[in-house]
Amino acid sequence: MPFVLIICLLILLGYGHWLVGDLPAPTPQNLRAVRPSTLLFDRQGELLFEAIGDQGKQTPLGFEHIPAACWQATVAVEDSRFFHHPGVDPLAIARAAWQNWQGGRVISGASTLTQQLARNSLMAPEERYEQSLRRKLREAWLAVQIELRFDKNDILALYLNQVYYGNFAYGLEAAAEAYFDKSARELDLSECSLLAGLLQNPAVYNPLQDLEAARWRQAAVLSAMVSHDFITRKDAKLAHAEKLQFAATPFPIEAPHFVSYVEGQLERLLGADIVSQGGLRVTTTLDLDWNRQAEAIVRRRLEQVQTDPDAPHGRRIENAAVVAIDPHTGAIRTMVGSPDYFDASIAGAMNGAVALRQPGSAIKPITYAAAMDPKAATAAGRSPLTAASIIADVRQAFLTAEGEPYVPQNYDTAWHGPVSARTALASSYNVPAVKVLESIGIDALIDQAQKQGINSFRPGERYGLALTLGGGEVSLVELTAAYAAFANGGYRIQPFAVERVEDVNGATLFQASTPQSRNSAIPQFQALDPRVAFLITDILSDDTARAPSFGRGSILKLSRPAAVKTGTTTDWRDNWTVGYTPDLAAGVWVGNADNTPMLGVSGVTGAGPIWHDVMEMAHKTMPVRSFQQPPGLIRVEVCADSGLLPTQWCTRRRSELFIAGTEPSEFDTVYQPVIIDTCNGGLAGSTTPERCRAQRVQRVYPPDLQEWAKANALDGLAGYATTGDSGAVGSEQIAFRNDQLTLAGSGDLQTGADTTQQPSNSATATGDHHLVLTSPDPNSVYQLADGLPQDQQRLRIAARPGSNGISGVTFLVNDKPVGQASQPPFETWWQLQRGTFMIRAVAQDRSGHSVETNPVWIEVN
Repeated sequence: MPFVLIICLLILLGYGHWLVGDLPAPTPQNLRAVRPSTLLFDRQGELLFEAIGDQGKQTPLGFEHIPAACWQATVAVEDSRFFHHPGVDPLAIARAAWQNWQGGRVISGASTLTQQLARNSLMAPEERYEQSLRRKLREAWLAVQIELRFDKNDILALYLNQVYYGNFAYGLEAAAEAYFDKSARELDLSECSLLAGLLQNPAVYNPLQDLEAARWRQAAVLSAMVSHDFITRKDAKLAHAEKLQFAATPFPIEAPHFVSYVEGQLERLLGADIVSQGGLRVTTTLDLDWNRQAEAIVRRRLEQVQTDPDAPHGRRIENAAVVAIDPHTGAIRTMVGSPDYFDASIAGAMNGAVALRQPGSAIKPITYAAAMDPKAATAAGRSPLTAASIIADVRQAFLTAEGEPYVPQNYDTAWHGPVSARTALASSYNVPAVKVLESIGIDALIDQAQKQGINSFRPGERYGLALTLGGGEVSLVELTAAYAAFANGGYRIQPFAVERVEDVNGATLFQASTPQSRNSAIPQFQALDPRVAFLITDILSDDTARAPSFGRGSILKLSRPAAVKTGTTTDWRDNWTVGYTPDLAAGVWVGNADNTPMLGVSGVTGAGPIWHDVMEMAHKTMPVRSFQQPPGLIRVEVCADSGLLPTQWCTRRRSELFIAGTEPSEFDTVYQPVIIDTCNGGLAGSTTPERCRAQRVQRVYPPDLQEWAKANALDGLAGYATTGDSGAVGSEQIAFRNDQLTLAGSGDLQTGADTTQQPSNSATATGDHHLVLTSPDPNSVYQLADGLPQDQQRLRIAARPGSNGISGVTFLVNDKPVGQASQPPFETWWQLQRGTFMIRAVAQDRSGHSVETNPVWIEVN
């Protein structure tokens, strides 16, 4: 028996030696890990930044110099039972095992702070990330040995002195300097809780990249501190409300926003554990020379705007960001996140290139692309929008997601009447964009945006029709990448910043596809039809089409073919210019990091000049290239006022590009010949002598444009143009003829109760309704005025016909007739009363069929 016991003991000793015999002793020297420097280079080998290893940068702190808030925050979220376990926590292990078993995968770990210290300091790099029982046992052994040799305070100090906080900061002192430009001794509760939140995932919660995510994580840390009685709920609320000031002390670095972005990319590619060990050699995609010049352009152009002599009180504009991407590969060539990374007064360390902001009209091209896709249109049971489609740019009320009336306004506060989709997009008219979105649906826009790489729009979110005017939020990086899909023929690209990563021994840890393979093979995900991509490009590069809003030869025009779109939010908080050539896609955002509104700075005056200069700079050594038209597009002459084939009467014609199969097959009906009486100036009748009869041309407007025409003095019989005249707008008769309203579907995209169809090759629209209430707006609330006679408090109720002529309109309030109109304008006035009312209108068309509007509800208080 003793012999057997001896054998068993020897086996146990042998197994123990095999398990832990080669592990180092947990001495103070061994527990202070030494990390070599990480070097980041641009694509040409120029050094961007050296993340100096521990031996050159880290300043160890004794426990007595670590703010209590910092170690308490760390314990609360990383190891709440730290002071109650011997290095390994059986309860945490059991809890993690149960959670992982329930989830069918690894959801939770059970490593204590002591185990993390042991793993990162005492185990070989190649063993730290093994998923094996042996590694876990060795880690547990080391943790217990540490606990036997050091007290809890010393262990906490050792841990906090070398844990990785992201942004190439190892240890609490380095993190305090990197994020807040102060010593760790000076950190307060708000700062300590934010830093503690980084430990779970430094890339995701980096406050310089995504302050909202960092603040969300900070709130979770503060809540945990309250739960474990480290602080009170009042302390937590005050700490979370504190406005943090980030670092502003210069240190040797090039392209600091890009370097910070690369660090996040590295953590996603390799994991934070590997990045935290240092010793990496990283080749990035950046062109440092371009980036330096872009930084100078940003500062110069912002100074010009700020010192505008037309704005004696300034424009209140501090920040701008620039991103330039290779549209065929996704390689980021330029990233400027602010005018000065180290200027704390403008929150310069915040990266405007990745911040989520409202894009204004810069999102419109994606709306139009979704509407022009013939395959998607067929699947949705509608006809595709074409560049020639006529859209009525007139006042129209829409319902928001909250059921409120919404009347979009154009930037110039004017209505432009019948405009082609080409002009509407190029000149950035708002009402047409909203009508296009209403016709395709919000989900179609979100789906198209996601196909092109915009992931910040969330399906199911109640965005409303204002989404096409910039009602959602995007980052400059993803919006520029989305435009790259227009530049490369419809393929989605994934922006990337890391070309190659090697370890300290020269072994390759990561290699992006080679430049040769990327240049010879476009990514394969087709985000949109190449013909649609080219149509959008053709519109956005059309200097004539954008002239009504921007003038000819504006700052948006380059010395080579380029497509571009601006965007400005209605409250002046953000403005954008995003565009591309066949070789480069670039985007610019201008605004303020604290979301303060600017004073009268639009996309063409703020972001536009920066975009122009950056693009001209980057293309200096590139040959001039035109966009290549894909097969499947044809050019057809159309009548400009209808988008249909011109008749002999049409005097305003132009050539337009169509996807084959979407070109018009019907003839124009806007220009129509009439016989006038030259002797008395009116229309000729059966009794008019032959010598007084002459043929002239008139224009026939559809009902939804009648009010606009009247407001612009385009009605009446004066000023006929003889057949063959130049056809200037002001020289022709404008007629309103309800028996010949055949234009409503000839490319005119009607919405709401008008129709859900938008034929591009038919002269007559079809739809469920042929009568629309234009006043009042749906869900409006009115207030009776005290002291004003009640008979003077009246509401205008008006309707317009759709595609068919009507013989008369009856207006009803709560199904009781309140007025009639037999000819345009179809309107009546109703005396206001207190209550909730349903308003609608009914009529008969020329065929004798009854038509009616959708009901509109209003409230009168």
